[in-house]
Amino acid sequence: MTETVPSSTQRPLQFENGSAIGTSQRWMGGQYCSVLTSVGIVGCGIYDLQTAEEFGQAIAIAKGTPTNPLVEPEDLFDAKIVGVTAKAAELGIQVGDTGRTAIETMLAGSDSADAQ
Repeated sequence: MTETVPSSTQRPLQFENGSAIGTSQRWMGGQYCSVLTSVGIVGCGIYDLQTAEEFGQAIAIAKGTPTNPLVEPEDLFDAKIVGVTAKAAELGIQVGDTGRTAIETMLAGSDSADAQ
């Protein structure tokens, strides 16, 4: 049996409203990706919004398909947001936004979070 080593990558990403960290994790038969900002995460559908909601986190998720999975953080940029927590909605993120719009909104929201 051949052992397949899982992979995990992380890299800085620059946006109009600031910078974030993109991540990608892969293992045999699965993967997920996310963009981490100072106030929350834009990620793929693997994230559980109910748990994030319980902790008051700003999370927006996009969903890939088996034929078009979201693998790299850049795959989230044009993907449509299909779910948000109340905290993400408070920032102005809406279902139907692109991932890039959600990221930019979170980055813009980090300025107001810093002021508090």
